[in-house]
Amino acid sequence: MSDDAPTSDEVWALLTNVVMDTRDQWKRAVTERTGLPFSRIRILRRLRSGPLPLNQLAHAAAMDAPATTVVVNNLEEAGLVVREVDPTNRRRKQVSITLAGRAVLAQAMATPDPAPLAVTALSPDDLRALRDLLRKLGN
Repeated sequence: MSDDAPTSDEVWALLTNVVMDTRDQWKRAVTERTGLPFSRIRILRRLRSGPLPLNQLAHAAAMDAPATTVVVNNLEEAGLVVREVDPTNRRRKQVSITLAGRAVLAQAMATPDPAPLAVTALSPDDLRALRDLLRKLGN
């Protein structure tokens, strides 16, 4: 493959590698700041937009149902989520984030997340170009 004709899959793989390979430090900082394993924060993040049935929550968090149940049980015991009857289907329960859960999530999301060295080493022109491309992707 030629360097002057990259594929979208190649560029995506490079972009995700940069992000995924640099997130561990931030995840550890979030865990230290909140006292919760990062898997709990992942669940709280998925609930910030509104309640979800357990199976949809598991799918959204890329976890299997048994692991999601364990996490939800733990968060419920801590008062960070509640299970309620789904108003559209009384046979199903949904999980909602509580005010306390929102406060913990806000604390987690406020954890400093400095750019990795690979990004800070870019020139101002490269940073501008990357920013502009990422903004284009976000629209």
